[in-house]
Amino acid sequence: MPITDADIERDVGIFYPDLVNIYGCEIKTGSRIGPFVEIQRGSTIGPRCKISSHTFICEGVFIGAEVFVGHGVVFTNERYPEATNPDGSLKRDGDWELVETVVGDRASIGSNATIVAGITIGEGALVGAGAVVTRDVPPYAIVAGCPARVIGDTRQKRARSRRPSAAKPLQIA
Repeated sequence: MPITDADIERDVGIFYPDLVNIYGCEIKTGSRIGPFVEIQRGSTIGPRCKISSHTFICEGVFIGAEVFVGHGVVFTNERYPEATNPDGSLKRDGDWELVETVVGDRASIGSNATIVAGITIGEGALVGAGAVVTRDVPPYAIVAGCPARVIGDTRQKRARSRRPSAAKPLQIA
């Protein structure tokens, strides 16, 4: 699988370049790309992102800075996909409407999530593993399910996880 005609900035880690399909896209400084990832032309990966294995990022997807994309995440870029035109000919470039998707800075997308075309995932939001995102995700929202629904706020969850533990250290005799 090739890496062709891509604008890849400094310190980008593509640890298995023979196992990715990256073309015509932009990948910003310090990002990491796992194996078996496809990033199509006309998409952008922001700085310091982590794109995990088996992820598909299609044309028209714009990922902000410091975004985590889990294993097997799929983005789509058309709301009503069809294989053929009304005359029965196969659809080609220009025969369909590209619908863009935006992922805000510091968002996280769990493994095997599907992001439907035209969605905006807000800054700091968290998409649960396996979620199917069919509408915009507000900044800092936690969404999960099929279809994805808001179930929390990352600012509250992260604040709790930073508190010192009340548990006593394990004593080994």
